[in-house]
Amino acid sequence: MRPNICVVGMGYVGLPLAVAFDAEGYNVTGFDISPDVVRTLRGGVDTTGEISDARVESSDITFTDDPAAMDSAEYVVIAVPTPVDEVYRPDLSYVEAAGETIGEHIERGTTVVLESTVFPGATEEILAPAISRTSGWSAGEGFYVGYSPERAVPGDREHGLHNVVKVVSGGSEAVRDDLADLYSSIVGAGVYRAPSIEVAEAAKCIENVQRDVNIALVNELAALFGHWDIDTHSVLEAAGTKWNFHKYQPGLVGGHCIPVDPYYLIHKANRDGYTADLIETARDVNNRVPERLADMTLAALAERAERVGRTVQATTAREGTAETALATNGGEAALEEPSMVVFGVAYKPNTDDVRSSAIETCISLLRSAGVSLAAYDPHVENATIERQFNIDAQEELSFEGFDAALIMTPHREITEYDLEGIRSELGDQPVVADPHAVFRHEGTDSQHAFEYVTL
Repeated sequence: MRPNICVVGMGYVGLPLAVAFDAEGYNVTGFDISPDVVRTLRGGVDTTGEISDARVESSDITFTDDPAAMDSAEYVVIAVPTPVDEVYRPDLSYVEAAGETIGEHIERGTTVVLESTVFPGATEEILAPAISRTSGWSAGEGFYVGYSPERAVPGDREHGLHNVVKVVSGGSEAVRDDLADLYSSIVGAGVYRAPSIEVAEAAKCIENVQRDVNIALVNELAALFGHWDIDTHSVLEAAGTKWNFHKYQPGLVGGHCIPVDPYYLIHKANRDGYTADLIETARDVNNRVPERLADMTLAALAERAERVGRTVQATTAREGTAETALATNGGEAALEEPSMVVFGVAYKPNTDDVRSSAIETCISLLRSAGVSLAAYDPHVENATIERQFNIDAQEELSFEGFDAALIMTPHREITEYDLEGIRSELGDQPVVADPHAVFRHEGTDSQHAFEYVTL
């Protein structure tokens, strides 16, 4: 008979995991502290957009917010958020709270597996003591711990749980091998047996540190080439003709992984007396990109104001000082807020995820500078847009009458438009900001003047 498994946290990691175990015949409990999430899942609705309503509805998973359901679990898998706070310190309160709750309910001999991103050592330094506090048992005696980092990529069905190698570790070789057998039953790509929990924890962190550092490099190059008035994308295309050139593009780094995970290594390094200079510098470079994009866009709006004979107040995002671009219109100066429509607010194309969105920083800077903003995202609910970004949301995308357009998230729907079509809907001599260079190959030749801005 298959063992009982309780998955703690029914988010984009936990729910697919619970569904996968259920499909293989395990007795699965899906626990979440949110009654609303539990109620929705019981109604057969996929709350993550990663599975499907049909798979949730047809499953035999017991969804609950009652921690007593952990009593019968032989394995408890934790998939809870591990964010950073406002000063970029790791916040492991969710892991600690989960551990304390688990300790109150599990039976002796239960194996507890953490999937959330943490710094090396956290499973045994933070999670295990939390379980011990409420259970009264020691790790390795009354209960066992393991670590198997999630590798989910929201919106990427090609690289789901079944198709990506699972790194597995345990507090002992026996625990690791037992967990390897468990995960092998749901992961077609196979498992990798890490020699220790710390190795698995570190491996998870550096997967995203590597991407962050490489993206920071091209963002730094984009700023440098912009200073020299050299087209960054042309440079990258030329360099990319060499077989061993790694292809990255400049852009905003958002989400809950790449801009978060490096701080876990930075925290551990600083705590232990080491400064991770390169990792810290990469974070600083990428954190400045929203500011740079806002500055470039504001500068283009100021130039537009001079061209069309208007007076527009704009604020330089970096300095935070008001600068007024003055022009005359019939000999009289007039103050007018420039208007802009933003296409896309999700941090990643073709998803509805707005968590840790660098886009929010850019929008806030533009709004503070006096730009009147509206947004449209075909994947994000309007209520979420208005609540998260404090701007009006459009029911249908319209560029009509706006002074500028900002193509922030290149969702697939933007391919329905072309640069000239967008320009023709916008107002006189508009600005089109396209940080991901979606329309770069269309050129900016037009019988009507407009400013094209890209990173």
